[in-house]
Amino acid sequence: MSPVRRPRVLLVEDSPSLAQVYLAYLRNEPYEVRHADTGSAALASMEERIPDAMLLDLKLPDMDGLDILKLVASQRLPTVVVVVTAHGSVDVAVEAMRLGAFDFLVKPIEANRLKVTARNALDRRHLEDLVETFREDSREHYYGFIGASLPMQAVYRIIDSAAPSKATVFITGESGTGKEVCAEAIHCHSPRSDKPFVAINCGAIPKDLMESEIFGHVKGAFTGALAARDGAASRADGGTLFLDEICEMDFDLQTKLLRFVQTGTFQKVGGSRMEKVNVRFICATNKDPLQEVETGRFREDLYYRVHVIPIGLPPLRERDTDVIAIARHFLVEYAREESKRFKRFAAETELALLSYQWPGNVRQLQNVIRNVVVLNDAEEVLPAMLPPPLDAISPGARPAAESSPAASGGEVSPTAALAQDDVVRPLWLVEREVIEHAITQCDGNIPKAAALLGISASTIYRKRQVWEAGGGAEAD
Repeated sequence: MSPVRRPRVLLVEDSPSLAQVYLAYLRNEPYEVRHADTGSAALASMEERIPDAMLLDLKLPDMDGLDILKLVASQRLPTVVVVVTAHGSVDVAVEAMRLGAFDFLVKPIEANRLKVTARNALDRRHLEDLVETFREDSREHYYGFIGASLPMQAVYRIIDSAAPSKATVFITGESGTGKEVCAEAIHCHSPRSDKPFVAINCGAIPKDLMESEIFGHVKGAFTGALAARDGAASRADGGTLFLDEICEMDFDLQTKLLRFVQTGTFQKVGGSRMEKVNVRFICATNKDPLQEVETGRFREDLYYRVHVIPIGLPPLRERDTDVIAIARHFLVEYAREESKRFKRFAAETELALLSYQWPGNVRQLQNVIRNVVVLNDAEEVLPAMLPPPLDAISPGARPAAESSPAASGGEVSPTAALAQDDVVRPLWLVEREVIEHAITQCDGNIPKAAALLGISASTIYRKRQVWEAGGGAEAD
């Protein structure tokens, strides 16, 4: 087994005495510290191995430390740089931060300050690795799906694993969550992708005709059967048969379906010959199948036969900011179809979309965007263009009774406190209060809070990690 790779910190300091002091400060820390006394020595060390963090002196005997920082930034090297100098000034600090420095320390540096900063820099590097790993693994577009949220990434992974199999898949989810899209994704990702995909909605076809729709019929099997007809089972031979809303199927027909699933054989309505096909079954319902079994509306033996690989599709309200990605997709598509000018949503409109619960899920969102495009024409979608009930949503607005903390007796928000407090507080502390307040207002939903604040969720995760580690200004 290979040894665990220890994080490496590169100390670039030309003063031998200060270098020894800093090395002593960091001697017992859980990472490896290397020292370089010149810019060229630092570059040579970086060629050997890119450090996870760098404590970089700006005044070096052979070059300006900012040149090393520019190199790290231009080549996007995976190292977090903390600038250290005795020549601290606002201009230098701003330039260093603009180039991507994580922090700025002015000599002399206390031991605890140096330890905390180095630790925070390594924590930042670790978080960047996690975010990058998630970004590489995540997919925003997956066959017919749009969305990069964690719940959808889990769905994509199940489809990846289930698609090559012959096992029956049972999809559950609220109406409008994309159950047929999921079934088609499984088919397209399977070895049967070049064969037919046949979908039957068990809730949309009268029960008297459902058997014929699935199994077909012979000529004269019933009134109106003027010719023989193949059913979905025959048409799906070699491919996939998708039975949507299977819990709506007539109880007696469920018995014949069970036999078909078990043996792959069936008889056409009015026929006497057994036919055999090779199909992969995918079933779906917007109900709780076990509850349907308990109430006697769905056969228990059929349930256990088809409920082999379950996939639960999350409702849109649990998919974080996927609603914005989906809405933008539909806006571009419908604007092109209708020859309209729409290109984007106003920020307030996106907040309204994020604030709504979407009981009809993606299908409802699709209809809303279609409504906006058909009835309006502009480059930007404004909140007033949204149809009811979204036009009544005012993100961030508070009732009049709450507008005055003194009148309501409630808690003063950080933003309100800024206007009332005469004390000037550190920027990082104000930022922390605003972020934590936004997370509370969003019931702990960090991606939604990030969207409302206009920052990325990874920024919030990184800052909270630093705060929990005891950092203050180091979170900047």
